[in-house]
Amino acid sequence: MLYAVVDIETTGGYPAGNGITEISILIHNGNEVTDSFETLINPGQWIPKHIEALTGIDNEMVADAPAFSDVAEKIYHLLYDKIFVAHNVNFDFSFIRHQLALCGYELQCKKLCTVRLSRKLLPGHLSYSLGKLCTSLGIEINNRHRAGGDAAATAILLTMLLTADDTGIITQALNRGSKEQALPPNLPKSAIERLPQSPGVYYFKDHKGDVIYVGKAKNLKKRVCSHFTGNNTSRQRQDFLKNIYHVDFEICGTELMAFILEAAEIKRLWPENNRAMKRPEQKYCLFSFADQKGYMRLGIEKHKPFITPLFSFNSILDGHNLLRKLIKDHKLCERLCFIQKNRSACTGHESGHCSGACIGEESSAAYNVRVKFAIKDLKSMLPSFALIDEGRNSEEQSCLWVQEGKFCGMGYISHYSDVNDLPGLKSVIQPYPSNDYILNLIMTYADAHPEKKLSI
Repeated sequence: MLYAVVDIETTGGYPAGNGITEISILIHNGNEVTDSFETLINPGQWIPKHIEALTGIDNEMVADAPAFSDVAEKIYHLLYDKIFVAHNVNFDFSFIRHQLALCGYELQCKKLCTVRLSRKLLPGHLSYSLGKLCTSLGIEINNRHRAGGDAAATAILLTMLLTADDTGIITQALNRGSKEQALPPNLPKSAIERLPQSPGVYYFKDHKGDVIYVGKAKNLKKRVCSHFTGNNTSRQRQDFLKNIYHVDFEICGTELMAFILEAAEIKRLWPENNRAMKRPEQKYCLFSFADQKGYMRLGIEKHKPFITPLFSFNSILDGHNLLRKLIKDHKLCERLCFIQKNRSACTGHESGHCSGACIGEESSAAYNVRVKFAIKDLKSMLPSFALIDEGRNSEEQSCLWVQEGKFCGMGYISHYSDVNDLPGLKSVIQPYPSNDYILNLIMTYADAHPEKKLSI
């Protein structure tokens, strides 16, 4: 069995926007290094000053070096039939695979990560970065942060790992069915093995234990593992995978509950890698207030933190349609409801539909009676129901509660609970914030599964 121990230096942290400046490949037969290849590479782009300071490789040094395409064939033939070994293997592999693909070569080979293997075979070290680990193990690194020096140290480390492996851990990692090679360098396999194949929400955490991403899943294990597959070479994905040290989870009774919990947790935790749901919600609301003359006013406005909405809408058109219905059914004034502007009297007054609140012919007390009836009518129009569905196990069932068009919360009840005991049912519900996204999910699900809907 032959290993190719690889180290590269690059212009940046992700393959899609950066190039390789140096590469070292050491062929290892399981006991010692038998062959080597090393060269500077002209990356075809400017080397940033901070990279130059780290590696010592500057633009002048690579000016006359070969382009990657000039050595791609040799690199491919050195690697394609070997086991690709590197410290944080997915970083080096992603760069080389990307560059080879640009030159027409598809690299498909097994991989071993000496970071992951060291955590298993050489436990107890404070750090598993190459420099600190080698210092702890007494491995001398000549020319640190250069491809040749780091590759030579990694080759010595590989020999130690092969010697220490008396239980077949390396063989298991190379097994075709093993997910070990695809996992991020700092995430232990045990964290994946403990994941259930159930609906729920998962939390990726960094080395400090802070949540960096929240996701939902119909099958927790399958969804979490899907993050580590594919060939996305963007900086965002590379940094994301590098920072995953642990994964926690919470099982939910249904996929719908996982959707809701995910939305609530993203709002609560604000993880740096969740972007879509952190965007401001562009929603509108129907609100009421009393003006200086004492008239109760209804209006449609963009949702603001200081406004307590009577009802929320996805679009301003939906809001105006509902408001016009309330105006028609309860003979409200279009001007006092902000439907008409720049008129002293609304058109409804001219047609006899408005009693003249807009020009002071109707008192605020008389007008407000109809506004209050309109608000009461609105609440009777809004749906109130519970969704009874599968629980987290065979001993329970889930319950989602919607009251007057607002999502109140969700929880779990026994199969022996009286679902018609509304106070008892509501007492086991854990409150959750309501928004248009969550309410639309629930309404869509309720329409598709009317048999699970219990009207209140």
